Amino acid sequence: MIRPRRSLLFMPGSNARALDKARLLPADGLILDLEDAVAPDAKAQARDQIAAAVAAKGFGHREVLVRINALDSPWWQDDIAMAAKVVPDGILVPKVSSVEDIATIASQLAALKADPAIRVWIMIETARGVLHAEELAAQAENPETRLAGFVFGPNDIARETGIRMLPGRSTMIPMMLNCVLAARVHGLVALDGPYSDIANTDGLGLECAQARDLGFDGKTLIHPGQIDACNAAFTPPAADIAQARAILAAFERPENQGRGAIQLDGRMVERLHAEIAKKTIAIADAIELAGK
Repeated sequence: MIRPRRSLLFMPGSNARALDKARLLPADGLILDLEDAVAPDAKAQARDQIAAAVAAKGFGHREVLVRINALDSPWWQDDIAMAAKVVPDGILVPKVSSVEDIATIASQLAALKADPAIRVWIMIETARGVLHAEELAAQAENPETRLAGFVFGPNDIARETGIRMLPGRSTMIPMMLNCVLAARVHGLVALDGPYSDIANTDGLGLECAQARDLGFDGKTLIHPGQIDACNAAFTPPAADIAQARAILAAFERPENQGRGAIQLDGRMVERLHAEIAKKTIAIADAIELAGK
């Protein structure tokens, strides 16, 4: 099932009021955070608050992920045990760098007899993770891994490697493309990381457009004020939707059955364009079904 993932907003698990308000936000998804946004002495309380929020439901069409703590932390097993009980749509695992990390998560979920509906998302935010992105994505071929998508984490990569985050992210583009290509080869969703300059709306718009043009399905966010711009950037324009419908209609005509390429409005259109058109329409229909 294709679902819109234009905007996934990080929400601190330590803020019960914010978790409650999240049910009214126009984001396509929510990432209830137990990692970066939560101080060590607040982990247990945040875990309980997220458990209560997920169990209470009421998030509507929004996809709900829980970001657990990293596998080298003392909290991750308790985080997964909580998720297995309340069954969010997925868990997001930070700092995944090896296939062994993915196997560890899969093994833990299996031991907990977790609902198969819980999917696994991983953050590509280490140098090793970027270098092994295709190998990590290939683990999706094994259904026991539950692997559903990548979230690119530029800030942690910059901190680890010393690569500077320049305006326009020119230094990050090779790594971003590596993640997108690996995800596409193995049928995974790819989400861009957050934009940190909350007050810079122009910069946010440019970064959303860049992520879209590089092939990402959407973007993670850190402030509710960023949702509308992100949704707009990743929503197929009306002209693109109309063109997609025209392409599919043209290939469905009796005279075009079995043809690999046709002419439409004076240009050559191939079957691959029909596949792109199907995805465009599926995303547009999913957005309309969600009511925004």
